[in-house]
Amino acid sequence: MAEKGLTAARAGVLWALFHDGPMTQRALATRLGVTPRNVTGLLDALQEDGLVVREPHPTDRRATLVSLTDEGRSVTSALRGGRDELAALLFADVPPDQLGTFTATLVQVTERLRAASAHGHE
Repeated sequence: MAEKGLTAARAGVLWALFHDGPMTQRALATRLGVTPRNVTGLLDALQEDGLVVREPHPTDRRATLVSLTDEGRSVTSALRGGRDELAALLFADVPPDQLGTFTATLVQVTERLRAASAHGHE
């Protein structure tokens, strides 16, 4: 991410748009768990870099629709490829039963972190 000039927060915006498609700024803020103001700052930087575009929503004139540009899709695809290569390197020799246990534990811990965050235990 660093070589692409992306912070974790900016990469999170790209991932959300890559996986869920175009969405309003409000929906994006909700998806990322940040304030709409925070999303505006992230989008300003990503738009300046040519990775996202903001356009009027086709059916809601009060909303702005955010989507990836071709360059944004290309960058996100490259990040995904790098992530997949790293995962293959890290887990190549891990037996399937251990990987299954690790994955189940990671899901459980992630759910607990989300629950704690939702209840103000940040």
